Amino acid sequence: MATTSRLLTTKVEIPKLREPSLFRQSAFINGEWVNSKTGKEFAVLDFELDPATSEEVGKVPDMNPEDTKEAIKAAKEAFKDWSTQTAKHRHDLLMTWYSLMLNNKDDLATILTRENGKPIKDSLVEIKYGASFIEWFAEEARRVYGDVIPSPWKNHKFVVLKQPIGVVGVITPWNFPNAMISRKLGAALAAGCTAVIKPDSQTPFSALALAELASRAGLPKGVINIVTTKSNVKEIGLELTTSVGKLLMKQSSSTLKKMSLELGGNAPFIVFGDADVDAAVEGAIASKFRASGQTCVCANRIYVQSSIYAEFASRLADKVSKFQIGNGFDPKTTHGPLINSEAVDKVTRHVEDAVAKGAEILVGGVRSDGNFFTPTVLTGMTGEMAITKEETFGPVAGLYKFDSEEEVIGLANDSSVGLAGYFYSRDVGRCWRVAEALEIGMIGVNSGMVGTSEAPFGGVKESGLGREGSKYGIDEYLNVKYINFNNA
Repeated sequence: MATTSRLLTTKVEIPKLREPSLFRQSAFINGEWVNSKTGKEFAVLDFELDPATSEEVGKVPDMNPEDTKEAIKAAKEAFKDWSTQTAKHRHDLLMTWYSLMLNNKDDLATILTRENGKPIKDSLVEIKYGASFIEWFAEEARRVYGDVIPSPWKNHKFVVLKQPIGVVGVITPWNFPNAMISRKLGAALAAGCTAVIKPDSQTPFSALALAELASRAGLPKGVINIVTTKSNVKEIGLELTTSVGKLLMKQSSSTLKKMSLELGGNAPFIVFGDADVDAAVEGAIASKFRASGQTCVCANRIYVQSSIYAEFASRLADKVSKFQIGNGFDPKTTHGPLINSEAVDKVTRHVEDAVAKGAEILVGGVRSDGNFFTPTVLTGMTGEMAITKEETFGPVAGLYKFDSEEEVIGLANDSSVGLAGYFYSRDVGRCWRVAEALEIGMIGVNSGMVGTSEAPFGGVKESGLGREGSKYGIDEYLNVKYINFNNA
């Protein structure tokens, strides 16, 4: 059995911000930094630095539906002007915002690591990734084209225009607190929409830092509004969806709101017998263990053909055993903590369930102090185990054995979700067959990565609706208007 990844306990100094004003502890409504009308606030805890004492990162307003109504009102008022601005004007402001993000990337990464816990080098990658969506959609703003359709009637001309849908409500998770906002805001603002954002209560500071930079870039008051809350999450979500996952869809249906949902995944990762094993191992590590397994596109079920199963398992376990978990600011750290104790509880439950049903731990499987769980490789996985049906969202790689292509396609598609999937093979014919047969929105063929601003991000089945990123992403924020001109 391979040795377990080591927990680094060395005390590490937190880098000081070059621009302290990026660390905001107020909400942002109509271009102003404000508190809740009730005066209530809540603390954001820095779990990864001192799990024993849960050191406080800072406090932000605990806002309520009345605060949210003010934000929506501001966004509606700002929409009147923002939606009529030229695409070139919106492009220029977004590009200025993009430049400010890159110029302040170190501070943004420091804030991200403080509240999320991921290693600082991973936070820097996220900041650049997030900024790329602002750059991309700034350029796409100038390419929102309509059409002139040949009319079947004499003297008539059919013209199609694309117009912004209005105020956008944005609800984002904690695992990519920068990129999940910029991926949505970039498209919305480029289309001419305004926005009200509710970041996750565990990671609000990244969102607030982006708002500070947006203000410096010259984005008009009310175009971006950020509402923070912990105790009124459901109420504010309801306010956003009725005034502007399954629950959001239900709430929005009463007012027929257009929805774009990026929900969960249960990604299959398939390694065929003819694959380059070393490349497949590296791909599995990139897909499974990025952000300590806390991404919606993480490999969750790793299927390995029986002819190379033992070899792949051994090589993967050897690589994983060399990981070092610890403080995100320690340069030796490869993997940070999970977001909270509930996340560790779920990972622990999944590992214990698998072992109880016959799985073997090759490496890891240990719950460490605080919110750490050692990166884990399990063999002997079966369909009866919880990991098969549930998204683990943690650093656990469960390996399933399969024999035939037909068999593994059936196993991979046996899921209610279909966000991302991956497979490795050197057979070109097989690559096309499997890619077309998988019921999945995004597929990496001989690649463990799928996310980039240039490509459409989204899934099928219960993984959501719509697409983010790419030329398709801006369409989620546009209505199509048809005009029939009778020139008779």
